[in-house]
Amino acid sequence: MKAVVCHAFGAPEDLTVDELDDPVAGEGELVIDVKAAAVTFPDTLMLEDKYQFHPTPPYIPGAEGAGVVSEVGPGVDGWQVGDRVVGGLGTTGAYAEKMVIPALAAKRLPDGVDFEVVTGLNYAYGTTLYGLKYRGELQPGETMLVTGAGGAVGLSAVEIGKLMGARVIAAASSEEKLELCRQRGADETINYATENLKDRAKELTNGNGVDVVYDCVGGDKAELALRAIGWEGRFLVIGFTAGIPAIPLNLALLKSCQIIGVFYGAMTMREPEKNAAISQQLIDWVASGDLAPHVSERFPLDRAGEAMRALMDRKALGKLVVTP
Repeated sequence: MKAVVCHAFGAPEDLTVDELDDPVAGEGELVIDVKAAAVTFPDTLMLEDKYQFHPTPPYIPGAEGAGVVSEVGPGVDGWQVGDRVVGGLGTTGAYAEKMVIPALAAKRLPDGVDFEVVTGLNYAYGTTLYGLKYRGELQPGETMLVTGAGGAVGLSAVEIGKLMGARVIAAASSEEKLELCRQRGADETINYATENLKDRAKELTNGNGVDVVYDCVGGDKAELALRAIGWEGRFLVIGFTAGIPAIPLNLALLKSCQIIGVFYGAMTMREPEKNAAISQQLIDWVASGDLAPHVSERFPLDRAGEAMRALMDRKALGKLVVTP
């Protein structure tokens, strides 16, 4: 098979496409012919050895793939060759023509669900559903501010926030990203390249502040977003594309608000039943048409590094996928 290979930690431009032996399904595993693989922020962090999971080079990047089962390993029940499937979240190996996934982590796909749409669904939309429903307890009629709203995770918050009945304020760094947010359901937008995030969010809430902050960015935007939160609001810590911030904790006291961590990956290991419920809800929403994740660009294997660079430089709109 052909596969993208990271031979040493470093830049995405150093990735190569190599000919490798086809993988073999071991105990409890499936081999799938990969039709689409999501490009995610953790993939880029692993490439530079900055993620909490440390693969050993040489390795094949890509944490989640969708495709068709081509081999069923020993001890696996309920799957057969030809089944449509998505899985592998939290591992590597998806930027290839074939990958191995644990059967217990695999999700069956209805015939009408597109591979490109569903890959990465758990990474972005799973994080969001877990964060908004189980951690932030977002309620209908509440106002939510999303930072980094033009990226895959931020855009998922815009879409699921609307499904849950919230008023959504999307904040991003360009008008192009904000236009996409409006197309995906955002009620209001803030361009924090030209507007003050805190002041504009306060204006849009008549000075009351927002009920929930969904912060994908960190950096200097985190404190501004926290200052825009209302009394007893909830600040959800999602990610740090702009760096890990130092938050003045007196703000939490003055607003009697909560700062809540959302670590979806760890939850999937600790609470598999909750993870299964989240995954099934997402697939059901996609199958019914209530949720239609935006795929902005598709890349063949030999351009996987280009896709990762676009994500690292924060130039991506919505979701990027590799299509072997």
